[in-house]
Amino acid sequence: MINAIVQGCDRVLRRYTPDPFIVALLLTFTIFILGLSLTDKSAGMLVVYWGNEFWQLSVFTMQMAMILIGGYALASSPPVDRFLTKIAQSLTSSRQAVVVTSILGLTGCLFNWGFGLVVAAIFCRKVVAVMPHVNFRLMVATAYSGFMVWHGGFSGSIPLLMATPGNFTEKLIGRVVPIQETLFNWLNITAVIGVYLAILASNYFLGSIKKYKIVEVPQEPEYDDSAEHSTTPAAKLERSRVVTYITFGLAFLFIYNKIVMGCFTFDLNHVNFMFLMLAFFLHQKPIRFVQAVYTGTKKVGPILLQFPFYAGIMGIMRESGLAQIISNFFVEISTADSFAFLTFISASILNLFVPSGGGQWAIQAPIVIPAAHDLGADIIKTSMAIAWGDAWTNMLQPFWALPVLAVAGLHLRDIMSYCLFYLITSGIVLISVFLIF
Repeated sequence: MINAIVQGCDRVLRRYTPDPFIVALLLTFTIFILGLSLTDKSAGMLVVYWGNEFWQLSVFTMQMAMILIGGYALASSPPVDRFLTKIAQSLTSSRQAVVVTSILGLTGCLFNWGFGLVVAAIFCRKVVAVMPHVNFRLMVATAYSGFMVWHGGFSGSIPLLMATPGNFTEKLIGRVVPIQETLFNWLNITAVIGVYLAILASNYFLGSIKKYKIVEVPQEPEYDDSAEHSTTPAAKLERSRVVTYITFGLAFLFIYNKIVMGCFTFDLNHVNFMFLMLAFFLHQKPIRFVQAVYTGTKKVGPILLQFPFYAGIMGIMRESGLAQIISNFFVEISTADSFAFLTFISASILNLFVPSGGGQWAIQAPIVIPAAHDLGADIIKTSMAIAWGDAWTNMLQPFWALPVLAVAGLHLRDIMSYCLFYLITSGIVLISVFLIF
């Protein structure tokens, strides 16, 4: 019966799910309507908020583009490519392929969400190269499902911000909160393990579905080895390993000095830097690295196009007071015992319009932390409720699926039915966690 429901949802969603860019536009229109209906702001002011904030994610957009490019270059380097191909060749069934991809994505995103998303997506391509009849759409959805645990992991925006001295919530909370109290809190550990197992169980079941649509996977361009046979000085320089080793040596010294000085953090800039330089080193020849980066660059178009629109949506949500209205509604109906659970629900709703974890924290924290103090609710539990609410509805929000879809060469409609299944199964776990703890 569940099999029939999944296939029925797949048929409907494949027909009615538009391109992610259209989703971004529809969300923009929805926010305009809500802003006019629920706030005292005029249409002109909402347009100003939208336009003023349109480019506020420019730095983050570049960082996201570089995560995809660096991750792609790293995963396509000869050593990593051979490793992923060897794993893919050892698989014997579609179900096994789905479960292994799930483990790779979940574990990768637990340590760093950018690495987990990109490597799992590239692994999907390796699998379909040796198993052409595998359910590629499910494989890609599986790669994206790993993102469910990111905010409970070591690259989660909210736990890392709370642990950073001088962060804006330090005054609200009264102190810096180390990750031992957030990431290693029993609530978070239980949520991570529960979601991890729920996603694995979901994929084990979905991997047993025999009837599915075979999609044509776009082929990656072959490496151009024409420069390998050229004897010109320029060609020799392009494939000189000495250039690679010197550059990598400088990069290594930079990271080493950061660690020695005690100012190294696993932020996006450092992660991107390490991805890029490690990829350069593993490709050995500069020209091979350049070609890998060029190929990866062709996949960042959707990110560059859509992120400014989400920045505009976030601007309307914040500046019009719409986000505060939604958060305040849940605060007003809460008690000390129900506050974390209702905060989780409000965060999951806001995430549909503000899909940046850090951005959502900036909007909700000034509201929910003082409210938690007043109600006598647990501050740590409340903070992690925002983190997990943000992570949960990412299965409905195409913003973070863009890197995975770009690498895989699929459309949002291809994976949406499976993402809905993950949303339900993981939601049962998360709702239970916040009601019990």
